[in-house]
Amino acid sequence: MKKNLLTSSLLLSTMIITGCVANNNQVQQASRGGVSTPSNSPITQTSSTTHNRSAVQKSLAYMYDEERLAKEVYLAIYAQQPVNQLTKIATKAEVRHIDAVKDLATRYGVATPYQRAGQYQTAHIQSLYNELYAKGIRSKRDALEVGCMVEVIDVEDLQKYTREAEQANAQDVVQTYNFLLKGTYNHYWAFDKGLKQLGVSNGCCSLGAKYCHPEYPQKQKGGRGQGRGQGRGNGGGSWR
Repeated sequence: MKKNLLTSSLLLSTMIITGCVANNNQVQQASRGGVSTPSNSPITQTSSTTHNRSAVQKSLAYMYDEERLAKEVYLAIYAQQPVNQLTKIATKAEVRHIDAVKDLATRYGVATPYQRAGQYQTAHIQSLYNELYAKGIRSKRDALEVGCMVEVIDVEDLQKYTREAEQANAQDVVQTYNFLLKGTYNHYWAFDKGLKQLGVSNGCCSLGAKYCHPEYPQKQKGGRGQGRGQGRGNGGGSWR
């Protein structure tokens, strides 16, 4: 009888200890939100990194088309309205801008297949090109106004994508986009000056508030194209 009582006591003690251990594990898991994976799980980090890299890749694909648009619409309009600012900016600065973005795109595994001038992978860019060209060939004033529009769109997109690159810690992309911004500011003021020389006293501001940006810095150093290949790493403005 004593032996049976001793065995029962030992069995009961084992059950109590087991229950305490199990309860303690449940409490620890509950304090972690019911999930046993640590908050700094490599899975979470990889997912975040992939998302950031994907955003940078999309921005590079978009900006490659947008920089091409600037060069190609300027040259196409120049053939109908020979405005010096168009050909000067297109054949010098915009070529360097395209090369800078293409270098980054290659580094980030973003395809930049050959496209004929005026043809783009991005539907929005294609539509934008068609509308800008139709306006720009009307007159010299329209041609210069198209320049104001393109450069403002470029500034807005570059500012947006620079913030995304900063969040992704893609410092090479940030550096290149900042270089592109400097050139874009200079181009805006070149078109503004052209309009004023044509007799449009308020320059780009004649297009309305969307394209009136007296806050843009002027005569930016480093905006003429040095910096090709400086980098390592959808949206888009509308001219209306």
